[in-house]
Amino acid sequence: MPSEGLRWETLEALKNSPKGKLKYSPDWLEKGEDILAGCIEVSSLSPLSGQILKRLSPRPLLKTRSLSSCVRDTSPEISEDLAAGASVPISPRQISSPTSPPPVSIHAEEDEQVMSSLFKLDFVHLHSFIRQTLIHSEETAELSLRQEQQERLVATAAKCESEQLKRYEELMELKQRQEYQSMRDMLEKETQESLGRQEKLREEHRHRMKILNLRLREAEQQRLREAELERQRQVEGRERHRAINAIQEEVLQLNQLLQPRPSTLTDPALDHTPYITRGNQLCSQVSEVVPASADVSPHTPHLTIIYGLLKEGSSSTLKWYNALKDAASQCAQAFDELSKAKDTQTKKFKMELQKAATTPVSQIANISGAPLKEAFEKIDKLLSSRPVTSAGKTVSTSQHPQGLEFVSYKLAEKFVKQGEEEVASNHSAAFPIAAVASGIWELHPKIGELILAHLHKKCPYAVPHYPPMESGTSVEDYQKILGYRVDDSKVEGQDSFLKRMSGMIRLYAAIIQMRWPYTGKQGPHPHGLNHGWRWLAQILNMEPLADITATILFDFLEVCGNALMKLYRGQFWKLILLIYEEYFPRIEAVTSTGQMGSVTRLKQFLETSLRTKQIPVPKSELGSAFFRS
Repeated sequence: MPSEGLRWETLEALKNSPKGKLKYSPDWLEKGEDILAGCIEVSSLSPLSGQILKRLSPRPLLKTRSLSSCVRDTSPEISEDLAAGASVPISPRQISSPTSPPPVSIHAEEDEQVMSSLFKLDFVHLHSFIRQTLIHSEETAELSLRQEQQERLVATAAKCESEQLKRYEELMELKQRQEYQSMRDMLEKETQESLGRQEKLREEHRHRMKILNLRLREAEQQRLREAELERQRQVEGRERHRAINAIQEEVLQLNQLLQPRPSTLTDPALDHTPYITRGNQLCSQVSEVVPASADVSPHTPHLTIIYGLLKEGSSSTLKWYNALKDAASQCAQAFDELSKAKDTQTKKFKMELQKAATTPVSQIANISGAPLKEAFEKIDKLLSSRPVTSAGKTVSTSQHPQGLEFVSYKLAEKFVKQGEEEVASNHSAAFPIAAVASGIWELHPKIGELILAHLHKKCPYAVPHYPPMESGTSVEDYQKILGYRVDDSKVEGQDSFLKRMSGMIRLYAAIIQMRWPYTGKQGPHPHGLNHGWRWLAQILNMEPLADITATILFDFLEVCGNALMKLYRGQFWKLILLIYEEYFPRIEAVTSTGQMGSVTRLKQFLETSLRTKQIPVPKSELGSAFFRS
């Protein structure tokens, strides 16, 4: 219908009008404007719209009214079209066009009123529609903004996660490289250690081969020496046998000359029967004394003594060693009741008695003779069962039946301990301790036996004796027997062991040459230099041990060599030459590279002594002036 077409044209004109177009400015808040400032103005129709509406019949107006009620239920798109159509301006030319309808009827005024009310009603609905559209657009814009923000947040989170993942992968890669590098370093270290162990094993093998070759060469030289000695012995035996046979023939001839001849009247009657009997006896004795050369074995005792490779002392030395050990055990058992006493008074007495015995020994020093004499007198009084003052208290061995045995045992133990500790640290302390010990030994022989027993227990090389390892003996027990200190299954170091052994050997070498000048007794030393000669001979009859043999030989000769040289003279120098030529190479053969210190000291001492034919007096030896001080 024509009215419907005009209505849509009107709405299209309204839609395209400036007031029908909604504008949104994003800068409204900064400019201080109202967001709906352009929308809340009252919209009005153009004055020409009245002329258009007058031409419309009442029926189209009714349809328009019904249509306006339906406009509220249409979609936003239709509403927008209506708004656009309403905003389109209508020019006067269009109204006055030839196609315009005829003049209005008599009901035009009423229709105008009806249309005016309809337009007012449509404007209210249009205004509410526009507000809803603006609110919807704002919500849509806000939603879009939130979506953009959410997308940016998601993108940022994804970027952070990507960076974290990248850093984690880099960290894992770095960790893997570090683990790989540490594993390579560990493998290289293990390889180096393995190579080091192999090199050490090869070095030890070369060292063992060197020692084995030296021993084989020594054994071959020993065999050649024995063969040469056997040849010389046989030659000498044959010479002696011929000489004795010649003597025997001469005696037989003499016997024949002494045979009785027929007597004559002129010759006196001589009885030669006793001479004949004596001649026969001499012949039989010569035959018994000189054996045939074939009967002499190359392994006779004298060759064994000179060139034997014994590892133990002679049977007599071992018997003496065992007898001293038994005497010490019996002495310890004799005061067993006193040592195990549980009552307080007896324990206190035992401690006072032990202090009285050991304190004077601890006070021995090489300062002057007066303190030395005072210490000697205290010990002598205590062993003589006389009262002695110690730490402000008076004690005596007579206060207990086992007191003397206890004091004797502890005193001997203290003397040896001083050698083990004091002499080991200060070599000059050997002679004053030895002087007091020698004087006590001379007055109380039992103390000397106990000193030797304790010395042999802590230092079996003072016998000398290398105890063999018996079956059933543990390694720790055997090390204790050899003189090592074992604490909590931990064996002391070799340097500490050699230091203690050196101190005790020096004390023993000083004892056998020192005598207490105030005893007034005449006679030989209770344990003199003859025991030093025996000790040296016995050492040479034993197989040398690495480190220890060179150490104790040097210490013994340095302390006691001068006294032995003065006593034995030529025999002593023969012994020194034997040590240098025969025994020292055997010491070198069993000594490793790291143990050459003691071997070097011994070699220098032997070479200097043989070159100068003199062994110097020990620096710390006590002279007569010392005892007068």
